[in-house]
Amino acid sequence: MPQGARRTLGQVGLVVVLAAVVAWFLSVAAERHGFFDLEVYHGALTYWVHDGGEIYDYLKPRSKYGFTYPPFAALVMLPMAYLSWHVAILVSVTLSVLASAVVIWWLLDPVAVRAGWTRWFTLAVALCLAAAFEPMRETVNFGQVNMLLLFLVAVDLLWLAPRGSRWLGVGIGLATAIKLTPGIFLVYLLVTGRWRAAATATAVAGGATLLAAALFPDASREYWTQAFWNTDRVGELAFISNQSLQGVVARLDPGHPSTLLWLLLVAGTVLVWARRSRAAVAAGDEPTGFALTGVVMCLVSPVTWVHHLVWLIPALILLVDNAMAAPAGGRRRRGLLAFAAVAYLVLISRLVWHWERGFDGVDGFVFSNFYVWISLALLLALPIRRPAPTPTPDSTASPTADSVAVDPADVPQLGKGERGASTGQRHRIGRLLAVR
Repeated sequence: MPQGARRTLGQVGLVVVLAAVVAWFLSVAAERHGFFDLEVYHGALTYWVHDGGEIYDYLKPRSKYGFTYPPFAALVMLPMAYLSWHVAILVSVTLSVLASAVVIWWLLDPVAVRAGWTRWFTLAVALCLAAAFEPMRETVNFGQVNMLLLFLVAVDLLWLAPRGSRWLGVGIGLATAIKLTPGIFLVYLLVTGRWRAAATATAVAGGATLLAAALFPDASREYWTQAFWNTDRVGELAFISNQSLQGVVARLDPGHPSTLLWLLLVAGTVLVWARRSRAAVAAGDEPTGFALTGVVMCLVSPVTWVHHLVWLIPALILLVDNAMAAPAGGRRRRGLLAFAAVAYLVLISRLVWHWERGFDGVDGFVFSNFYVWISLALLLALPIRRPAPTPTPDSTASPTADSVAVDPADVPQLGKGERGASTGQRHRIGRLLAVR
């Protein structure tokens, strides 16, 4: 048998074994949520469309949970009212898997190319690992929309932004109209000086919201005047699944969480994020800006359930990316791979849930908030891919996939002046430097 065929056969065998191990792990470790959130969506839409009720009046039987998304989300999900329950499950799982595969491919394929890994094998291994990732399995088991929103934002920042597309901002606008938290990416466009893209995102989000208001005036009125302000519909802030800064503060004093402390923590976190995201875009490293913004969204949102932490996936992949770009066997590569491995293993372990019934004491503070500490570490330590130094005339080193010689005259805005660079210049610089 030719060597290439033996290699392919071995890779297929490894993927099959890994998939079997992950399937076993899910059977013993994954919580069964019975597509709880999907049942809320399906029930609310059915009640609205077929029973003549108001969508925001619906509560899932024997619970206090109802439809919490803006009216445009109800418009997007409207076809669900005409699907049977089992077909709705099939559609939800299929869309989440496809969206996950595309986003992971966009982030991981450049790593595979540079490292010389077989591309299909890399994606297959990554998808198996993603299936074991607690936020991902929670997203699927709840029937949540997280990966679809992540996909919409990724279309903008991983597909359109590197091409300098005039449509940059459409995906962010749609995601924000469906669920408000991705609106942080609109702020990201402003912070990094993409005024036209920010205007596009604002116009799309506003237009989608107005469209829903025109089609469903009663539902829109109820949402924006009542349901939006009713925080009881979301859940307890101190609940262990709330792995945001607000969750940390609430668990310090569940009865009287300090709003001032939370605001101070949010302000400091946003300042760090703004500085680092600007630096990433100035260096032409859009994927890192995208990843940092996903991380900060999880930190500053008042409620970040564990399933929302799928927004950490880009940062974890980029840790591996930066590790593989570092010299083989070096301390940097080992450190980044260890960081990625520890973060991943903790985020498949359900560690925080061991403190669900009590989070007092030092151990309770440390371990009940452990996913928050991982998010903060990613925000502070995720590397920004810097432009490679221009080789000296007597240099004999040949350029690598991560190091491309660039005429300094072609990159006039690097350094202090990068803040004034136009969008087109930043994208051109990124392509010249072959950052990705």
